[in-house]
Amino acid sequence: MKEFRIKKNEAGQRFDKYLAKLLPCAPKSFLYRMLRKKNIVLNGGKAQGPEIIREGDLVRLFLADDTFDKFREHPLADSLLSPENERLKAALRPVFNTPVFADRDIMLINKPRGILSQKAGKDDISLNEFLIRWWVESGIGTEEDTRTFRPAVMNRLDRNTTGIVLCGLSLPGEQFLAEILRDRSAKKVYRTLVFGCPKDGVFTAWHTPSGKDGLVRISDSRAQGASQIRTGIRTIARRDGMAYLEIDLLTGKKHQIRAHLAHLGFPVAGDEKYGLREKNRELRRRFGIRSQLLHAYRFSFPDRTEGRFAYLAGRSFTAPLPDFFNTVLKKSGLAPEGE
Repeated sequence: MKEFRIKKNEAGQRFDKYLAKLLPCAPKSFLYRMLRKKNIVLNGGKAQGPEIIREGDLVRLFLADDTFDKFREHPLADSLLSPENERLKAALRPVFNTPVFADRDIMLINKPRGILSQKAGKDDISLNEFLIRWWVESGIGTEEDTRTFRPAVMNRLDRNTTGIVLCGLSLPGEQFLAEILRDRSAKKVYRTLVFGCPKDGVFTAWHTPSGKDGLVRISDSRAQGASQIRTGIRTIARRDGMAYLEIDLLTGKKHQIRAHLAHLGFPVAGDEKYGLREKNRELRRRFGIRSQLLHAYRFSFPDRTEGRFAYLAGRSFTAPLPDFFNTVLKKSGLAPEGE
């Protein structure tokens, strides 16, 4: 018999979801059969699976040791905390140790360029894996804790887009962030440098998911499988055929800002996918820039945040621009006074 006491970062979720994390290699059919036969019990009684577990609840598993060990194995446990890529780990440690904002439940960090937010393929190493390692190495959790709870990156930025990334450090934190991202009650504002000088306003278009080439399609009329997008543009400064913009991301689709601005005729400087090769080549020659100048600058929590996270209602957090972005702005004469 195995016995587990529910911890704070395990509480607040369905019992069957907890069991799936505890025994990640067990088929769902096996878990529900064990529940029906009372080989898995919650607080000494029979459970169905949908019950919401609470901190301090007692879980007992009446399983043979070899059965438990077989289903207990976690295919990611070693790789998540392996010592590979120490150079990148060292570079990211100050990102986590000096966050934009952090408390016991959530953390906002300023992502550098050159790293994925979350895995795109099974062999990728992303910000998410380094977050888990930092969480363990900082003593907030243990390696054993990662079997039933892992801190997680909650939003995606492209590999070379910098700026605010949201991280859930507890189960309530992850649930809260997932909810405000899903209902779009939070506000995300970006800063970017583009070729050309667009008008200010809110622009609507249709977004078709990427094909084999990995590029999304933007059109002015609805296409099959397309979703409507809205992008707000406000000019901060303009000079010599370039503009420094603030972008209000009113909808959130893959590559929305980069693809929509390119569709409007104002591609993001340095963008190799949707941008202008010759102009990007000149940008590289002048400033050594090899990636898009796009930065997730400000994140604002909903005004009507209640309950455990009421203290965040209406609060906004900004992430400073990376040095290479500031250098281009200053040398181009586009840096606003006071910034």
